[in-house]
Formats: sequence, structure tokens, C-alpha cells
Amino acid sequence: MAPRVLIGQFMHETNTFSSQPTGYGAFARVLLHEGPAMVAVLRGTNSETAGFLAVAEAQGWDVVPSLAAIATPAGPVTADAWERLGLAIARTAAEDGPFDGVLLALHGAMVTELDDDAEGALLEAVRAAVGPDVPIGMTLDLHANVSDRMAALANVICPYRTYPHVDMAEVGERCATLIGDAMAGRTRPRTVIARRALAEGFDQGRTDAGPMLEALARAQAAEAKPGILTTSVCAGFSSSDIAFMGPSVAVSYDAAADGAEATARAVAEDLMDFCWATREHEGNVYLTPDQAASRAKAHETDRGHPLVIADYADNPGGGAYGDATELLRAMLGAGLQNACFGAMVDGEAAAALHAAGEGAAVTLAVGGKVDPRFGGHPLTLSGVVERLTDGKFVCDGPMWRGIAKSFGPTGVLRVDGVRILIVTNGMQITDVQQFRHAGIDPTAMATIGLKSMQHFRAAYQPLANEVLVCDTGALCSPDVRKRPFKKLRRPIWPLDPVA
Repeated sequence: MAPRVLIGQFMHETNTFSSQPTGYGAFARVLLHEGPAMVAVLRGTNSETAGFLAVAEAQGWDVVPSLAAIATPAGPVTADAWERLGLAIARTAAEDGPFDGVLLALHGAMVTELDDDAEGALLEAVRAAVGPDVPIGMTLDLHANVSDRMAALANVICPYRTYPHVDMAEVGERCATLIGDAMAGRTRPRTVIARRALAEGFDQGRTDAGPMLEALARAQAAEAKPGILTTSVCAGFSSSDIAFMGPSVAVSYDAAADGAEATARAVAEDLMDFCWATREHEGNVYLTPDQAASRAKAHETDRGHPLVIADYADNPGGGAYGDATELLRAMLGAGLQNACFGAMVDGEAAAALHAAGEGAAVTLAVGGKVDPRFGGHPLTLSGVVERLTDGKFVCDGPMWRGIAKSFGPTGVLRVDGVRILIVTNGMQITDVQQFRHAGIDPTAMATIGLKSMQHFRAAYQPLANEVLVCDTGALCSPDVRKRPFKKLRRPIWPLDPVA
């Protein structure tokens, strides 16, 4: 009889400093499919679920899909959303069993109104339903805050190994293969974890340069040791005020192999020693918005590829509000020509553009409306409505290839030489289709201003003559010491002196 395997995907990166709670509707706006629909939508995409399905179909498993739900990072997930989504996976585990295995695509940095360790709570509920002997594998974002409870309840943990994240399907396949081995009795996986008094490490996890590359190389080499199944290096997510926030290393090992647990613990501790030793490495140089705009103005005489300016601090992919105005103010003040900027999250302004219609001349307040302390006050702008769209597009870049997304009602406001993409639904820039669906060709621009920390590099760095990173003072400002932590364990670097 074919093994019966439960699959589910429930993902949110929770910025506990955000004033915007994440309700059920936030998932419905991004990705929410139940049962067979999740299979139909995600099969063949660059997603963890697609990786699960590829292995399941190759090995002839009987897959029972529960649901797939993803929301844009913001404040804590509401109790209602947790009940309707997270516990729906647990109910499938309890009501549709028995199961031979479980595969869960999670983020690892979800916080709910009920629990600072949402993934641990979900694993606990699923484990209670399927019993102690059914192998559970979970994929995680590279920026997971991995708890002791997660490590105790998941047999196998497989986070991404790229940032920008481009290996989601590959990670899903790796996790599913390891659970397949466990279901067949070839291994008996367990997981151990190590961390240090670190709020940040591994250079925020970037894998285009810096210490994370060395850490991942060491992790891969460790998997050749007897009994080691997979080694998971996570950089953590420092916008979560929870006790166990920070970088970690989890090692999944074969408990049936002599000495494997001790080897796994040694591997985890060695990699965390490396994390501590490299903790001060910083790969980015953070410019002020005015410095970045001045550099862009000088670049306009270069007829080659665009200059890209990334607003690191106002990254909606880290829970920032996406409406910071400081970079846009600087770009307009510098008199940039043939530039684009996006995406400005301002549903009120987007609605005003739609009400005015394409070709209309308008004057309106843009951005800075959620909390002007983080990234600047609203800008009163006069320009022309150049394009209106429903905000729907399908990603074709390295990160979310094949996945449909929506900005909601969207408009392009042209102010002098700058085209401003104004959207309703918050989303960081990761794909060229986010601009192209609205009639803006990024490759034809002299300057591209965008809101993202690192993920933009997968699609935009190959197009760019140069990439600049700026700090606008928005909610995801890179200085972790400015965050008003209350729950985080102390002392911890770099908030405190730590030996």
C-alpha cells in the first residue's frame, strides 16, 4: 500500500513591532488554497509544496493536501486566522489519518496573538494528532527563529540555502526525500539545535557574499559525517521580539546510527562558534536617501544599465509598512529623469488614481500614512496618471517563478521624470513583472528605486550597472539596537556587551 502523506503550507514572517495585525484576509490576498486546489496551483512552481509533490509523485505516495496559505509580513497573526488556517492543518491530521508521514512548509518566524512560537504550536498539534512515531519534516525560511520546541517535534528541518531565496522547490524535494527514507525505515531522524547570545549573525544570511557562504559550505561538508542527514543554518529574524530570536543551527541525524547524536551536536556548536566569530561582518554600505539620489543623478550620464537603489528599511517583505517616502522625496528632489520607484503601498492614493482615470492630471498625498515616524511624512505630489491596472501578474523571475500574485488596484503616477508605482497590497519588489505589468520596463530606466532588502538582487542585480542600499529610517532599519525589545533574552549581542 502506498504511504499516505499529509502536506500543508502555512507561512508568515511576523514583525512584532508592526502596528498592523495579520488577519485571515491578509492570507486570502496573497495565497490561500485548500485541498486539491493547492496542488493544482503550486505544482511545477518554485515552491516548497511543488518540491513535496515532485518527490511524492515520483515515489508513488498517496498525498493528502490540507491547505497552502501565505501572507505578506506584518504584525502578529490573529487568533481567528490561526484557528481557521493553522489549526485547519492540525484538524486534517486528526480527522483524515492515519498518516505515514507529514510534510509542512513553514516560515519559522511566525508569531500569533496566542503564541510566540507559532510553528512550534502547529507542530505540537500535528504531533498530537499523528502520534510520536510518524516522521514529520518541515521546510523553513533561511530567516527562521528556530525554537527548541520545533527541533524536538520535527524529525527533519530543511531551511532554504539561498538569499535571495531561489531554492524553494529544491528544499521541498530534499525534505520530502529525507522523510521518504524515514517512512521506508532506512533512517530514524531526530534533530538537535544550537544558538548563541546573538540577535543577528551570518550577515543577515545573504548568500551572494560573506560568512553565510562559508557556513553553508561547512554545513554541506558535515553531511558527509556518519549519521548526519542534513544541517540547517538559519540567520534568524531580528524584527521579532521573542525570547529565542536569533541565528541558529539545527542538525537532523539518524538516531539509529552509533554516535550520530553527539556528532550532530558537535556540528551545530562548531557552526555557531563560527557565527559568533563573524558576528560583526556587514556586507552592505547603507547610504542616506539623499546620498543615493545624488549618486543616481551623476549616473544619468551613463547610457548603460540602470542604477538600482534599494530602500532596505522599508521592505514589506520584513514587515515594514511599504509607504516610506524619504527615498522618493530624495529622487524627486534630485530631479532624476527616466526613473521608476516602487512599490509605494497606499491604497487610498491608488483608489484616487483609479477614480481620476488614465491621462488625468492629479494632485494628491502619497505615502507616509501608517506611521510617519518610520520613513517620512506624506508627499503632496502633482503628476499624470500614466497607467491603471488590477495589480495582477505572474512572476517569471528566479524567486517566485510561476506563482500568481496581486498588488490589488494599482496605478502609475508620473511626476516629472519619475514613474511611481502605487499599489494597494504590500509586497516587496522581487520580480520584473511587478513593474512590467504596469507598463514600466525596468531595463529602460536610468534609475530604479525599489523597496526590498536583498531579494531584489535575484532579478534586478543582473540588470544593474550598480546597486546602492539606503536606510530611510523605516520599520526595518538595519540597526537592531533601535528596536524596543521587551521579551528577547538578555544579555545579547549587539544590544549588550557579551563575552
